[in-house]
Amino acid sequence: MLGDGVASHEGEKWVKHRRILNPAFHLEKLKRMLPAFSACCEELVSRWSESLGSDASLELDVWPELQNLTGDVISRTAFSSSYHEGRRIFQLQAEQAELVMTNIQKIMIPGYMSLPTRSNRKMRKNNKEVESILRDIIGKRIQAMKQGESTKDDLLGLLLESNMRETEENGQSSTGMTIADVIEECKVFYFAGMETTSVLLTWTIVVLSMHPEWQNRAREEVLVKRCVTFVRYMVQVTMILYEVLRLYPPAISFVRKTYKEMEIGGITYPAGVILELPVLFIHHDPDIWGSDVHEFKPDRFSEGISKASKDPGAFLPFGWGPRICIGQNFALLEAKMALCMILQRFVFELAPSYTHAPHTVITLHPMHGAQIKLRSV
Repeated sequence: MLGDGVASHEGEKWVKHRRILNPAFHLEKLKRMLPAFSACCEELVSRWSESLGSDASLELDVWPELQNLTGDVISRTAFSSSYHEGRRIFQLQAEQAELVMTNIQKIMIPGYMSLPTRSNRKMRKNNKEVESILRDIIGKRIQAMKQGESTKDDLLGLLLESNMRETEENGQSSTGMTIADVIEECKVFYFAGMETTSVLLTWTIVVLSMHPEWQNRAREEVLVKRCVTFVRYMVQVTMILYEVLRLYPPAISFVRKTYKEMEIGGITYPAGVILELPVLFIHHDPDIWGSDVHEFKPDRFSEGISKASKDPGAFLPFGWGPRICIGQNFALLEAKMALCMILQRFVFELAPSYTHAPHTVITLHPMHGAQIKLRSV
């Protein structure tokens, strides 16, 4: 329901999809999207500024605010000129995610998804609408490309351009993605693009509220640099985001399957065994990160990821190896831009109503929201 894309494919299908998708997520291509990131963030901070009370402060739950922000960003960067249709897809995919989360345990029951329950009917209805909108958008784009129009610098345009190049170079359509494949990848854009970055930003705001000294260090950095120009080179902000990803990884685990017999940790596994990698446990292991593993210490990343721990492969917020998250650069650029613009405008602290309760519902959420008190810089 949330998308059957590259993350769930295996074998030759995964190789093909990853090869076609890679150009769309190249860092140089993503840099062209920074103005769209900036425009969405400006709308957010302007709305917050207008809502400030007479004492120049505002208390709000930033969790839904940041979900809406990342939904706006993915709508603009995925579909640009089809932004309004994109917003509708975002609304439907957000509703799908909520329905999946509500029924996550029941979904594991064999045959449950085929039952005519209210939530199952709603999910199927939403899915049909999402696919209908996407099919229409994609059809118009393909027609325009066939007529010689230049492709757009959004994710869909870059994906279709790469897909067309793949089929032309090999001389047969079977080497590229089908329309159904593209639809599924677009659905994944929405869920992954909105969910992971909103989770990262929310925990970053919460943690910086707990550690004002680091909030001040980051603010000093962003006040002397223009966000759009220097977002990739912000040292303090980058270290902070890495440390938040270590403490609160969006996905607390992921699975891999052995493709041949191999020995791991003194245990021999035959081919075809599914292994779960406990990211949250690895990120909090004192044998890897040191006795201060539970402390917020962005300085541990001052010499980069590879030297932050005793094992250079221990930092896994986006996975590792050939199947590392294809959208990691997108997520980090967006998070840096948003954090930069928020820090330039606001000082923030935890509201009295905030309760620290991380819990997992697909990704690591704040169970009771993230109530923050803002005031102007």
